[in-house]
Amino acid sequence: MSSPLFELRNLHVATEDTEILHGVDLSLPEGEIHALMGPNGSGKTTLASILMGHPEYRVTKGSIFYKGEDITEWSTDTRAKAGIFLAFQYPESISGVSVIQFLRQAVSARRQSDVSAIEIRFDMADWMERLGMDPSFAERHLNEGFSGGEKKRNEILQMALLNPDLAILDETDSGLDIDALRVVSKGIREVRSANPKLSALLITHYQRFLDEVAPDQVHILIDGKIRASGGMEIVEELEVSGYERWKN
Repeated sequence: MSSPLFELRNLHVATEDTEILHGVDLSLPEGEIHALMGPNGSGKTTLASILMGHPEYRVTKGSIFYKGEDITEWSTDTRAKAGIFLAFQYPESISGVSVIQFLRQAVSARRQSDVSAIEIRFDMADWMERLGMDPSFAERHLNEGFSGGEKKRNEILQMALLNPDLAILDETDSGLDIDALRVVSKGIREVRSANPKLSALLITHYQRFLDEVAPDQVHILIDGKIRASGGMEIVEELEVSGYERWKN
């Protein structure tokens, strides 16, 4: 059996003096989509942040492995260049920096070589068409004045151009109406079809999103621990009875 693309081993994570994750074990094989669900305050965003090396959080015990290598001490920048991508729940706005300028810099850093303006414009035009985005979007300032759906589609556009090996999507479906949710879900499927080896961890509260994306496995995180893992039957049970079954 091949080793997983990424793996958490007995991971304990704290911020300041409070431990939030209490021994998480989780692995994700290459080419699979896994979903992470749990009530508010369970540690889902903490887990996403620590995978990307957010300095606010620190690993107090355990390890993070990526492609068989211990990356627990790696910086955020090193992880990004190695092919780990995080789509934020609340993407930041950057005034004065256009989407195309931002993506040219990000893609150049990911490839570790300068990408021409013509090349990035060509790649963006292709993906914006596939994602149903207006071409003028490229010239707008990053996330400034964007609707919720536009911000989330921009995150999917970034993921498409950066071509990561591991994508972590932290509540990308949050705040979207049904039409925007379908657009974002279609975008994820488009990116996966272009990159079948992509592994993704989707953090979400909603069955509707998972119905659209069809994850290979679902994990339940409660009080900083994985309480259950399985298929979509877990999600269906959640819709009926909530998280009470796994809280003890």
